Amino acid sequence: MSLPADLQEAFDAYERALATDDVAALDDAFAAGPRTLRGDGDGLLVGHDAISAFRSTRGGIAPRVLDRVESRQLADDCWLIVATSRYEGGGSGLQTQVWQLSEGRWRITAAHVTGRTRSFDTSVWRTVGDPLYQGAFDGPLLGLRVAVKDVFAVRGYRIGAGNPTWLREAAREREHAPAVLDLLKGGASVRGLARTDELAYSIAGANPHYGTPANGAVPGALPGGSSSGPATAVATGQADVGLASDTAGSVRVPASYQGLWGLRTTHGLVPRQGMLPLAPSFDTVGWLTRTGATLELVAAWCLDDDAPPLPSRLVVPSEVLRLVDPATREAFESWAPGTVEEVEVGPLDAWFEAFRVVQAAEAWRAHGAWIDAHPDAVGPGVRERFAIARDVTASDEASARAEVDRLSGVIRAIVDDAVLVLPTTPGPAPARTDDLEHVRAATLRMTALAGIGGLPALSVPALRVGPAPVGVCFVGPRGSDLSLIRLARSLGGPA
Repeated sequence: MSLPADLQEAFDAYERALATDDVAALDDAFAAGPRTLRGDGDGLLVGHDAISAFRSTRGGIAPRVLDRVESRQLADDCWLIVATSRYEGGGSGLQTQVWQLSEGRWRITAAHVTGRTRSFDTSVWRTVGDPLYQGAFDGPLLGLRVAVKDVFAVRGYRIGAGNPTWLREAAREREHAPAVLDLLKGGASVRGLARTDELAYSIAGANPHYGTPANGAVPGALPGGSSSGPATAVATGQADVGLASDTAGSVRVPASYQGLWGLRTTHGLVPRQGMLPLAPSFDTVGWLTRTGATLELVAAWCLDDDAPPLPSRLVVPSEVLRLVDPATREAFESWAPGTVEEVEVGPLDAWFEAFRVVQAAEAWRAHGAWIDAHPDAVGPGVRERFAIARDVTASDEASARAEVDRLSGVIRAIVDDAVLVLPTTPGPAPARTDDLEHVRAATLRMTALAGIGGLPALSVPALRVGPAPVGVCFVGPRGSDLSLIRLARSLGGPA
């Protein structure tokens, strides 16, 4: 039985809209309301609004032609259409759609898309191997596959820093960074070099040159950065460990957004040689994993197992509770084990401003000359941040450093007597169309607490806000990294 003429016309119009990336027409082709479905390899979108938000940032599809279309009538007003396609650049795809007639119009109520197979996702990986580097054939990390953030030295490769101009000019590394070598000695293997936001100066996860990695937990949402590539690789099962860096939250934010365990280690505890700097006063090494058990294995191998005992009290900054989204606060307060006391840390604007100015001053010292020599090489968000950094005066920096020293004393005094627990981020991963500067500013007001103190901070996927994960962050005294992992695991959270 052939398609009704008006349905055939609607299907053909949808195909033309796909070919021209006519977002308005594509939106109109999908049924309005919260029950419309669209799925692909990155997950399931529920509701017309979620599908529309995803489509507005997708940027169209690769040129292709349909080579087979099959249809089956499910009811008088409902048809199933399954079509295969051939891409001009090679490869095939498949799309499945349920079309329903309502108020005289045929619209899609459910769709599933299988795109052509890619050798690897270039928004996630710069290069991969099987493995890229083999680890020791014995050790506690045997069998673990590592996604190395593209800010670490890997012998024989250049550091790309999330920017093609930087990559083109970089020299090949003669030695592994100690953080890479340590994992190899433990038996882990390097799967590949994973993408980062440009020069690691972002926490969103978007990259204007290579694309934005998928969020492995929330389709259509940002993955979190700047360790976006390692986080997505781990969340989607392409690696078991993400070796990453954290300056302002670059381990903790993607961990929260993608439902991962993420540890920002005590500042200076793990050697940073062979790691591209951003702001050395705050730069640290960290790891991302899917489970607490794997993270504990990695930390126990890479760190001395003499972590100090943790205080028994758990406290949360009242200023953070006032900042986070209402739904996130509700989820956190429902999760909070036993009695979590509220403490005051002072206005979060002061933490943010002190951190921001020192970070900017150091980022400009590290990369300002390169930015001046390549003014058009970076995307708009990072370009604007460096423009602000250029204008930080010596007096501005000195004042901010004095404030950082004062605030460091405040936060260290708190964790000498209690473990700080707080939502890792103000809410779930934002859609790619959200006001990202607002999200960034709110997030940094929370992540600056551990950064200014040089403290270990562990994000655990303990909360759900609707269908999305949000992390709970544990912050302890310097050197208590392993103890934080064991505490979080003992509280009965995700394995």
